[in-house]
Amino acid sequence: MKIYEQGKKYYDALKSVNNLVKDARKVQQTILMVGDITDTYVTSFQRMMRDDNFTVEELGAIAFGYTKLLEESNDVLTELKNVVNITTLSMTDKERMDVVERCYSKMKRYRNLVSYYTNKNISVSYLRAKKKNDLDRIMGLYGNMNERYW
Repeated sequence: MKIYEQGKKYYDALKSVNNLVKDARKVQQTILMVGDITDTYVTSFQRMMRDDNFTVEELGAIAFGYTKLLEESNDVLTELKNVVNITTLSMTDKERMDVVERCYSKMKRYRNLVSYYTNKNISVSYLRAKKKNDLDRIMGLYGNMNERYW
């Protein structure tokens, strides 16, 4: 019985460490997703500014949409920073792990929204270019068959 109790205690401790390590990876992945979101915004919006199929007003609206998504993802990052910060001692490990999981899920959702938003904006340009019989220029601007991310 004593050996069983010691083994169970050791197993529970290992499981707890495993969960903390897994959550540390999720913190890292969440931060990396912010970089993905920013990179998608910067790269795509620069290309859209060179695209004649968008008006100045449309580009302003697109930039506004990206800004909102960046602000939301920044709020998630701030929430994550507050949880990871050592001075927040009132939370249990379980509560911290739950917040990390929630932040990871939210950031993943925002990354997917930025990708969706980008794809929809590019598809508008594609349809306009197709109507003007100017597909080659748009394909060159947003990438060839091997480079196309949309």
